[in-house]
Amino acid sequence: MRHLISPLDFNTEETNRLLDLAEDIRTHRDRYSDICRGKKIATLFYEPSTRTRLSFEAAMLNLGGSVLGFSSVDSSSVSKGESVADTVRVISCYADIVAMRHPKEGAPLVASIYSDVPVINAGDGGHQHPTQTLTDLMTIRSLKGRLDHLTIGLCGDLKFGRTVHSLINALVRYENISFVLISPPELALPDYIREDVLVANNIPFREVNRMEDVLGKLDVLYMTRVQRERFFNEQDYIRLKDVYILTKEKMALAPADMIVMHPLPRVNEISVEVDKDPRAVYFKQAQFGVYVRMALILTLLEMVPEAEHA
Repeated sequence: MRHLISPLDFNTEETNRLLDLAEDIRTHRDRYSDICRGKKIATLFYEPSTRTRLSFEAAMLNLGGSVLGFSSVDSSSVSKGESVADTVRVISCYADIVAMRHPKEGAPLVASIYSDVPVINAGDGGHQHPTQTLTDLMTIRSLKGRLDHLTIGLCGDLKFGRTVHSLINALVRYENISFVLISPPELALPDYIREDVLVANNIPFREVNRMEDVLGKLDVLYMTRVQRERFFNEQDYIRLKDVYILTKEKMALAPADMIVMHPLPRVNEISVEVDKDPRAVYFKQAQFGVYVRMALILTLLEMVPEAEHA
């Protein structure tokens, strides 16, 4: 039995195989519409989510399975003081696979230790978000045609952004990847990512404060929101929340084939006028997330059709 707690739990060969499966699902959805009949996914979401939770639910329903779980702590026995370990022990009796989001780093790992069914980390605090990373990889590969020889711009909250941390960890395994880190000093990439991942793997990177200075050099621009829920101080959040706003005028500085990604939800960091630009792919990215989660469910349940192994 396997779990997905970190984006590194799958090696590059396994990741590429999963992305191939997701692409096949995207192209031939009818082939997969009944494959998980009788299977259940439990979505245990200890903090608010729209896209990730509904994406998991849509993925299982698209496979012919069913869904149970909770979308807030208040509607679960957690409000009575039940531990993650006890919750997942019980849920293992009801479901075939679990997707868990939790505000505390490491909670899904604890769940995987006590679970009798596969556990998927759907985001733990500011730590990891591996299914978003797989979604991001599918988006880049599908729209750019490759996962190597790319310059990736990461903009906004690089300190608390778990999607950014996970994506960096995944992309450094591919050839000739470089990063441009665009953030104010207060939201700069943490040392443990900068030193232990980028420097340790000899990955080229630049740290800049102005988006306009580097837009012309990017293959991918990955925007993130400044996350109010990660701040201890409301004044700091207000001061930093609108530092970077991508506008139509700034998009004019970017290459014609650059793509703009965002894990969503968006607040003010991308102007709605950018939505009409064909390089804005964040809503397509959200759709890819369903295909990736369908592929992941099949992989962890060991239900990939034999033809896909060939």
